[in-house]
Amino acid sequence: MKVTEMWKKKQPTVSFEFFPARNAEAAEKLGRVIAQLAIMEPDLVSVTFGAGGSTREGSRQLVDSLKNDLKLEVMAYFAGYGLGPDDIQGVMNSYLDLGVDNVLVVRGDPPHGQPDFKPHSASLPHASDMLEFIRPRYHFCLGAAGYPEGHIEAESKQKDLEYLKLKVDKGAEYIITNYFYDNRYYFDFVATCRSLGLKVPIVPGIMPIFSLKMMDNLAKLCGASISDDLRQRLAALPEGDIRALLNFGIDFAFEQCQELIGAGVPGLHFYTMDRSQSTAGVVARLRREGLL
Repeated sequence: MKVTEMWKKKQPTVSFEFFPARNAEAAEKLGRVIAQLAIMEPDLVSVTFGAGGSTREGSRQLVDSLKNDLKLEVMAYFAGYGLGPDDIQGVMNSYLDLGVDNVLVVRGDPPHGQPDFKPHSASLPHASDMLEFIRPRYHFCLGAAGYPEGHIEAESKQKDLEYLKLKVDKGAEYIITNYFYDNRYYFDFVATCRSLGLKVPIVPGIMPIFSLKMMDNLAKLCGASISDDLRQRLAALPEGDIRALLNFGIDFAFEQCQELIGAGVPGLHFYTMDRSQSTAGVVARLRREGLL
């Protein structure tokens, strides 16, 4: 089912993001995580696509397993950096063969650890270009990424919003946002998008706090800010108490989701980092409270 049709029937939806395992040990762990989160009966799950097609086969296999073995609705990522038109069509055709209805189109980044990687001579430089290429050739429900605090590489927030509008003009039917720790960024982002005439659903991304190190590293990579208030609350936790930090992360994400649901968001998209406990804890609590 196309996610836009899903939102007409139910709001808010719950979706979980997974990324393909890179070795046998990680695959075994991911299998357990998926089994634990599948019990939560998500409306949608997503599968990332490695930079430069680095996880192309792994992504396809995971999409196949989730959709055709576990019978979950899947949104497949496509990160097209460096890929030529034939590669793009090859990926899209494989998703079509698997019965995928929803594809999130992102630019992606150069593959890490591959200094000799050379983009295809006819590769498309921006997500908007990829959307323009895919839209007339396929009937997927296409989405794009949005950045409430601005993309880390953007010249400015205004320029970033102009690019987002271009992505919608080129065929994106919904927006999944980067995560944020302050809902005001999301609310301001949505308000600005609406003022620019963007009427597509804008789904907030939620990242529970898994560890302090991961929080800081991901924030630097993704451009998510960490407020002084949040740092003070984290500093007040017993030092080295992993359980206390995990519970705090669940509580904090629950508070975020509670406010977002109250504001009428179409869905909640959880970046699981291929972990189950925090995401399952948040969703279970939202359901106990009658919010989902």
